Amino acid sequence: MLALFHAFSMKCNQIQRAIKLGDDELVESLDRELEPLIAAILAYKATSLLEIYMQLQFMNNLIREESDDRSRVMRNSASLSVLIDRYFGGASDVAGEVLRAFSSEKIDRDDAFGFEEGSVLNDVILDSLPDRVAVVTRDYRYLYSNAANSEFLKSKPMELVGRHISEFVGSEYFESNLKAKLDACFTGEKVDCLYPSNRQIEPGKVFHCTMTPLRAKSVVIGALLVMHEIIAVPAGMLVA
Repeated sequence: MLALFHAFSMKCNQIQRAIKLGDDELVESLDRELEPLIAAILAYKATSLLEIYMQLQFMNNLIREESDDRSRVMRNSASLSVLIDRYFGGASDVAGEVLRAFSSEKIDRDDAFGFEEGSVLNDVILDSLPDRVAVVTRDYRYLYSNAANSEFLKSKPMELVGRHISEFVGSEYFESNLKAKLDACFTGEKVDCLYPSNRQIEPGKVFHCTMTPLRAKSVVIGALLVMHEIIAVPAGMLVA
């Protein structure tokens, strides 16, 4: 499934470049190529709770991105209903867990947005935060990005799904530092660290990141990242 999300993200990036070039014909051609990818994502039968959530989150993002096109909203809403019927018609334990997570508004603000069973992602809450918030899967790819993080990465939330985090922090930094911290989080450890901005246009900026294990039925399925810029650097915290 991640390969499908990655292909969709790449196609969206190509469309954005074509728009900047003012090539309307290319935009229309690329836009037509999105439809088969969306159909393939919808046709994919998830085999885990995480994949179910990814499909639902994808459709939720698609509905929001195309909210000014009534016909597309209706079509995408119908597709979302198909997914819900597919996974929740039988009311299995796993499906019920995902449905509660997808529709509830509960979130633990007092534990750095720590997710235990019954806690959930909520777009409305997370998009209103000034902090950058993201969810990374165990293979180091974006599952979710709130508005602040998406703006910082100069991408739409749905364009980030399935993309490897090393694309944005740099392969060398990922392998030498960030990967080990994420791996520790995936074992159940809550991790706090500081890291320098790798953007040339923002020299000297330092960010604090809290990584909290994201659990489903007591199994760690990813990491919740909460990031914000800081002014002072506490001694001993800055990563190498």
